[in-house]
Amino acid sequence: MPLALLALAVSAFGIGTTEFVMMGLLPNVADDLGTSVPTAGYLVSAYAIGVVLGAPLLTGLGSRVPRKKMLLLLMALFTIGNLASALAPDFGWLVAGRLLAGLPHGAFFGVGAVVAARLVSEGRQARAVATMFLGLTVANIVGVPAATLLGQHLGWRATFLVVAAIGLAAMAALARLVPHIPVEAHQDVRRELRALGNRQVLLGLLTAVFGFAGVFAVYSYLSAMTTKAMGFGESSVTLVLALFGIGMTLGALAAGPLTDRALRPTLYGSLGALAVVLVAFPFTVHVQWAALTMVVLLGAVGFMTTTPLQMLVMNKAKDAPTLASASNHSAFNLANAGGAWLGGVAIAAGWGWTSPAFVGAVLAVAGLAIAATAGFLDRGEGKSSRVVAAHSATPARPAATPARPAFEDGTGSPGGPAAKSANSSPSGA
Repeated sequence: MPLALLALAVSAFGIGTTEFVMMGLLPNVADDLGTSVPTAGYLVSAYAIGVVLGAPLLTGLGSRVPRKKMLLLLMALFTIGNLASALAPDFGWLVAGRLLAGLPHGAFFGVGAVVAARLVSEGRQARAVATMFLGLTVANIVGVPAATLLGQHLGWRATFLVVAAIGLAAMAALARLVPHIPVEAHQDVRRELRALGNRQVLLGLLTAVFGFAGVFAVYSYLSAMTTKAMGFGESSVTLVLALFGIGMTLGALAAGPLTDRALRPTLYGSLGALAVVLVAFPFTVHVQWAALTMVVLLGAVGFMTTTPLQMLVMNKAKDAPTLASASNHSAFNLANAGGAWLGGVAIAAGWGWTSPAFVGAVLAVAGLAIAATAGFLDRGEGKSSRVVAAHSATPARPAATPARPAFEDGTGSPGGPAAKSANSSPSGA
């Protein structure tokens, strides 16, 4: 794998750390700024709103900016947002800082996924995208627990200063390791918006909203479940969260090669496995070793959905993938917010601390149904569009040379309908 993927993974590590660390720092922030923990929870929402708004806005504004320069600008905005959070004089300014830090999130992963796919040889695009996402999963194993511990001992402001320093390090790595990748001559906002309106892209985004919401219906309340349902002490919460992060990493490692081999079957299998794990979770939660095992499995099968969903929307957006790829992260953050809300509704209704798992299972099944419907419609049309294959595998390769696609028909055979490059496949797939 090219070293440029390391730069993308370091950037993802910083983004993942700042996204999730606030959940562990809410009591510290609330005490320091004189507000309640529920009110401090708006800081989580502020970041998510930033992601949802920033993904289409910044991607559209940067549609004609060279990829490397765009990545550097987005990481600079991320660094400024975290620095503003660290220096915020009051709660209102901290909300603004979190919103600012969230704005580049979706656009960075959208552009980064396209860049990662173009850095590798044919047939390895999904593995390259998964490698970038490894930074996000490692953040949940190392970054979030370490940053939470730092904030508890040195104050929450120290956490955001460290994350800002990670942002600077990521910018240096991007500047040094990522090659120059020019914007395609045909790239513009109108083309990106038309690609986003593709039915298969919209169904892919809808799959992400429902399917991944099942993960966050449980993850949002995993800390409370650890102490109130599993029977662990508060000191074990960090360990349980780290186990979830380990599962995420394992899922990301498995998702890359599986997606390259058979995209849709990987998506169907991960969503189906997610539903099964969520149904089983409440029945194992009172046996501690079984509960910990289920936490790892939940992280693994939940995050295994992200790579095939990312590749699907890029493929179906044909030769205008960036906005669709970035919008996928808006969909994931809508899933985060929606899953957390529905899980909270179940708990508030008195259904018990493990009831969000059943809610999550229903959401996962809904996501699987949407994905299966999209696959049926796609196969019925007899068409497939491959955006990654439309670009060269490496920047030095002539743009007219198509790369072999990852086969969406699940056959793993170049004879399937997905073997056509985007340059030759019919439009509207």
